[in-house]
Amino acid sequence: MNKRRKSPSAKHASGDSLPSVQPMVAGIDLGSREHWVCGPAGAEGKRNVRVFSTTTSDLECLADWLIEQGVESVAMESTHVYWIPVYELLESRGVEVVLVNAQQLRNVPGRKTDVQDCQWIQKLHSCGLLNGSFRPAESICKLRSMHRQRRNLIGEQGRAVQWMQKSLDQMNVQVHRAVADITGKTGMLIVRAIVGGERDPMKLAELRDWRCRKTKEQIAEYLNGTWRDEHLFNLASALRIHDVLQREIDIYDRGIRDAITELQPEHRKNSSVPAHPNPTKEAAIKQRGEQAQRTELWRFAGCDLTRIDGISSDTAAIVLTEVGFDLSSFPSEKGFVSWLRLAPRRPISGGKQLHKRPNGTGSNRVAGALRMAALALARSKTALGAYYRRLSRRKDGKVAVFALARKLAQLVFRMLKYGQDYLDIGEKAFEETHRQNRLAGLQRAASAIGYTLAPAPSGD
Repeated sequence: MNKRRKSPSAKHASGDSLPSVQPMVAGIDLGSREHWVCGPAGAEGKRNVRVFSTTTSDLECLADWLIEQGVESVAMESTHVYWIPVYELLESRGVEVVLVNAQQLRNVPGRKTDVQDCQWIQKLHSCGLLNGSFRPAESICKLRSMHRQRRNLIGEQGRAVQWMQKSLDQMNVQVHRAVADITGKTGMLIVRAIVGGERDPMKLAELRDWRCRKTKEQIAEYLNGTWRDEHLFNLASALRIHDVLQREIDIYDRGIRDAITELQPEHRKNSSVPAHPNPTKEAAIKQRGEQAQRTELWRFAGCDLTRIDGISSDTAAIVLTEVGFDLSSFPSEKGFVSWLRLAPRRPISGGKQLHKRPNGTGSNRVAGALRMAALALARSKTALGAYYRRLSRRKDGKVAVFALARKLAQLVFRMLKYGQDYLDIGEKAFEETHRQNRLAGLQRAASAIGYTLAPAPSGD
């Protein structure tokens, strides 16, 4: 009878060959119903694994047990949102928590079980092989949670606007052709009047704002519909949903503003934001009603991110509520850009560049906002706009957006960490600088092969 041989994976799973550099650590495998915890090894290397349920009382017991074991640091995966209550509880107890990307732990040796996972996490952490993910300060986490939910509400409100648009299209009431924006002042007045019972196109057109380019007769031409009852019913429902969501968004705006005010230093609470170097952009910010938000963010962070071309008050709010204004966790701007996934991925092995494969990780919210800001600069008469157009001519529009978003991230990092202000040199100055750099490069290349460049004679 042949003896059953021990699986080689089980041998590797123990990880006895790996040297331990920090023994008093623990690893947690998180789940929706229970958490498996592996603490420091007991006497004679005996494994030290316990399981706790996800109730609050059991989480308290988990923290007590870890403290009794003398644990100094705990590593866990960023699994869904299950890690948040555990992280916050352990952090409040003074235990260092290392939040690890699940990609670093996916190749667990041996048969995959919860017991095996927590032991593997503990072993890797004790060997110093795990890097923690960036998590801002607790006050910023509060702002981030509120701001993310606000953006979710804005997304739902956008769906309600699409439902209104669909109902109007089904009745052949072309409000989107009569006005530039259905959610603008004139567009919403027309929609509310339709829901209120008005059907006369001329009376609906009289609701136009004086700044509309189209005349009343031109607008009325698009507002003659079929007025079917089922579509009117759907339109009224979508409008009610839109209004409810708008009220919730206003509540979140007040809550976020109050939270930001609490974090403002006393010497800036009543100060006014310095004048913007671009009067045109400052006027546009005031026209959109974003001046109050810009002022509050300046008082909070001590710098005005809207001074960077393409960065609006909303984009600045996303940056500051996601990462805060303290970027000491990032040693350099390269680390910040890499965390934003705005650094080109070039895998190299044996001195050769490998075929690029998707790494399974997407862009975060800050990078998405910077990409949108980069896209808004495509036609601007600024140095950053000229940089975008030069790249888009040489390569591709997508590459230009990526590169410009990376440059915006660098400018944001320099402003937040070093206080470096941004001043636009203008489109013409950028083009002239690029021309001079190109000329210097050509002169160096000619000199290297023994030639000298000379300007072409001007024609008569």
